[in-house]
Amino acid sequence: MKVIGITGSSGAGKSTVCEIIEELYDVCIINADKIAKELSKKGSSYVEGIANIFGKTILTEDGELNRKKLADLIYTDDQKRKMLNGYTFNHIVKKVKKIVETTTEKLVIIDAPLLFEAELDKLCDYTIGIISQKDLQIERICKRDQISKEVAEQRLNIQENNDFFKARCDYIIENNDRIEDIKKQIQNSKLFEI
Repeated sequence: MKVIGITGSSGAGKSTVCEIIEELYDVCIINADKIAKELSKKGSSYVEGIANIFGKTILTEDGELNRKKLADLIYTDDQKRKMLNGYTFNHIVKKVKKIVETTTEKLVIIDAPLLFEAELDKLCDYTIGIISQKDLQIERICKRDQISKEVAEQRLNIQENNDFFKARCDYIIENNDRIEDIKKQIQNSKLFEI
């Protein structure tokens, strides 16, 4: 089995790259953001833990996690973001490890924006950083999250930049919205050959 970690800052296009990889190869893709959403279901022990850390006001009236309120909180307070990350990493890493251990696929992708911070890179044979031009990232974030350009830029500014990924990853893919170019970079990497 070969495990490849894919990471990059918000709006870099990790999901797009993973979709292309899925088209080209037989692969098990583990999406850390999707795991976090699954963990965040109403009434889960994970949500109860977040309410214990940040207070019941982080929940909606019917007990759902108020994602917008949580995002506003962690994107404006470094300490609270570190607390949430520490708590969340613990849960996500356990789930990712379980999937890696039980999958029958020979090629596994871990799609995680905070791959290095959560130390998921330790499970990987190789890491790939997805990078993009900042203006494109801001445009994608605004469209995806329905937020203003200013808010998108603020969120991006507190994340690691392209140089962080260039320094740490084994391979870099530039995603500037040209699908054929992305395919070529994926194939040229030779990382997906078993």
